[in-house]
Amino acid sequence: MRTRARPAGSTLVIVLWIAFGLVSLAIYFGYSMSFELRASDARVSAMAAEQAIDAAERYLLYVLVNYQTNGLMPDPTTYLREAVPVGDSRFWLIGRDTNHTSGPNIVSFGLTDENSKLNLNTATSNMLVFLPNMTVDLTTAILDWRDTNGGSGTFETYYGMQNPPYQNKSAPFDSTEELKLLYGADMYTLVGEDLNRNGVLDPNETDENRNGVADPGVLECVTVYSREPTTYSNGIARVNIRTVTANGPLASLLQSTLSASRANQILTAIGIVPPAPGRQSPPVTFASPLQFYRRSQMTADEFAQIANALTVSSATNYIEGRVNVNTASAAVLGCLPGLVENPGLAQTLVNYREQNPYRLTSIAWVVDALGQNSSSVLDALGTNDCLTTQSYQYAADIAALGPHGRGYRRVRFIIDTMDGTPKIVYRQDLTHLGWALGSEVRKTWLLASKDMR
Repeated sequence: MRTRARPAGSTLVIVLWIAFGLVSLAIYFGYSMSFELRASDARVSAMAAEQAIDAAERYLLYVLVNYQTNGLMPDPTTYLREAVPVGDSRFWLIGRDTNHTSGPNIVSFGLTDENSKLNLNTATSNMLVFLPNMTVDLTTAILDWRDTNGGSGTFETYYGMQNPPYQNKSAPFDSTEELKLLYGADMYTLVGEDLNRNGVLDPNETDENRNGVADPGVLECVTVYSREPTTYSNGIARVNIRTVTANGPLASLLQSTLSASRANQILTAIGIVPPAPGRQSPPVTFASPLQFYRRSQMTADEFAQIANALTVSSATNYIEGRVNVNTASAAVLGCLPGLVENPGLAQTLVNYREQNPYRLTSIAWVVDALGQNSSSVLDALGTNDCLTTQSYQYAADIAALGPHGRGYRRVRFIIDTMDGTPKIVYRQDLTHLGWALGSEVRKTWLLASKDMR
């Protein structure tokens, strides 16, 4: 008699299918748990990177309290700037090397001087139009946007057709990001080839003119924060040389700093003859400290002793928009009066300060750098109060990585020190711009991650 094996075979198939289903579920849940573990690790790393940025913020406030002096940029050798540890995380200060190019793909690290840029609220049209990538349309739109008298209304129709629509501001810029609202402000005009705004040409960025560097846009060269006080920290006003008389505060400053005889020589040089009994010399006017220095026949060392005590502004609090000639890039310097017509001289200034770092104690070095053959350029610079060697506002572009090089975050702060106590006046999250630490840092962390596996 033959036995029937079909029910047993069917049972085996069912059991195998059930086993296959259970194994599949186990694998699925295993992968799910693995993905969740990685996601949790990424979230923890991101939180750690955010904590590192908070730590960097507090650290920089400490640095500016303890190492910034008399409106001067802190010496970068006095503070930590690169791969600074915060627990298992690290932070970097993405900076700019305005003296020379470190390399086509090498990021600079440190604080950035906001006073090294043109101020959107004070720069003239003749300065703005020569910025990298600037157009006549955008220059006109900037002047119209900041015009407190209502502007010309040239671009009102354009603004009204946006979604959502808005009006011409007719007030000073509060941040450089407002440029994105203006007519003519396309992304290439604003950022140039430097899409992630770190100062170097990264592999994912297009080198359109094939020069090996990230040619900047307008945003790289402008600010709204550059200002310096017209009084000392105790509230006493600086010496105003807009109008100078024989017995005024300038004469007293020169006598107390130098000597009575030297003061008389300087006053004579600028056109104030010591008055005879019963007579008074007519006053002499100056448009800028640079103009005064050139006419005074003072030495650079003498002028450096009184330079920070001088102003030509009648403002009671601060003067806005001067460019720090010690830190500005050649692109910015080339927009200043006189240098616009002679762009090669902007690079001359950069070369001079790189070769003579200990002679930059006042704006007097500009005269030495340009030489007597550039008197017309110096005349143009002197008729505008646009130069300084003081800095009170700094950008801290902080990038951070969490443990094992994960959790990348980037935040940009503007820190104002003009009132004596550093305070953060602007904060912007730039994480969405992507990796900005350069290829070398990426390679370092990839190797470190492999070693830890």
